[in-house]
Amino acid sequence: MDDILKRLEAKKQRLDIYKPLPKELVKNLEEWFRIELTYTSNAIEGNTLTRQETALIVEEGITVQGKSIVEHQEAINHAEAFDFIQTLTNEKKRKVTEKDIRDLHSLILNKIDDTNKGRYRTVAVRLRGTETILPNALKIPDLMTEFMTWLQNKNVDHPVKIAIDAHYKLVSIHPFVDGNGRTARLLMNLLLMQEGYPPAIIRKEDRNGYITSLEKGQTKGHLTDYYALMYEAVDRSLDIYLEAVEPDRASIKEPTSEQRFYTTEEVAQLIKVDPESVRRYVRSGKLRAVKLGGKFIRIDRKDLNSFIEELKT
Repeated sequence: MDDILKRLEAKKQRLDIYKPLPKELVKNLEEWFRIELTYTSNAIEGNTLTRQETALIVEEGITVQGKSIVEHQEAINHAEAFDFIQTLTNEKKRKVTEKDIRDLHSLILNKIDDTNKGRYRTVAVRLRGTETILPNALKIPDLMTEFMTWLQNKNVDHPVKIAIDAHYKLVSIHPFVDGNGRTARLLMNLLLMQEGYPPAIIRKEDRNGYITSLEKGQTKGHLTDYYALMYEAVDRSLDIYLEAVEPDRASIKEPTSEQRFYTTEEVAQLIKVDPESVRRYVRSGKLRAVKLGGKFIRIDRKDLNSFIEELKT
C-alpha cells in the first residue's frame, strides 16, 4: 500500500505545479464533481435517479416524472452538503469538529427526516444483507468522542489514508439512524480537499465491491480490499485533474488502447462517428464524460470499452 500512496503523492505534486488552476477550469471541474458525487453517493444508497436526472433536479430545479419526492430531495440535499464542505475546504488549518459532522448530516436528511437530522441515534440499527454488528446506541456519544480525538490529534499517516480511515471509522460507528454512508463519504472528501486532493468518487458500478470490502473490515478485520478500492477512487480523480491541466492530446492521430482518458475527437475516431455524435451520446447519458473548458473528456477507459460493446449489440 505504501507504493500506492507514493504514486498518489507523486500525482498530486504534478498537479500542484499548475496551481492556481484557471478559474474557468476549476468551475467546470467543481460543477462536474458536484453532480457526479451526488449521483453516485445517492445511487449507492438505492436512489434510482440517473446522472442526467440528478443534474436536471440540482442545476435546473426540474421535477422528474416517475421519481419520488424523497429521491428529488436526496439529490438537492447532497448537492447542498457538497457546497457546505466546499466552504470548509479552504480552511486547511481549521480542524473538522463534531458539529461539522452533525451539520453535514443535517443537510443530508433535511426535509426527509427532520426529527433525526443531525442527531445521534438512540435505537439499534442493522445493515440489511450483511453480518456486521453495529455499536449499541448508548455507546455512540463516547465512540464519537474517541473518533474526534483521533481525527483532531496529530497523525503520522499519509493524509489520503487518514481521510479513508475517517470514512471507515464513521460508517462503522454508524452514529445516525440514516445517512451515515453519505455523511462519511462527504467527510472523507472534505479531508482530501483540505489537503489539496480532489474528491474521491465511489462509482455506482463499484457498489457491491465497496459494501463487501466494508463488511470484510468490520467482521473480519481485513481491510486490504477496502484500501485498494478507495485508493483507486482517489487515483481516478487525480487523473481527471491531471488530464485537464497537462498538455492536450488532441494532436494524437491514433488514440491508443492504453490511454485512460479520451477527448471528444479521439472517441469519434475510435467509434467511427463525427464529434457531434459523441456529444449527443454524452448529452443523452449514454457516454459518461467530464466537461473541461468546453471539451468532453472520458473518465475511464473501462467505461468507454463498455460503451463500445453496447454499440455492437
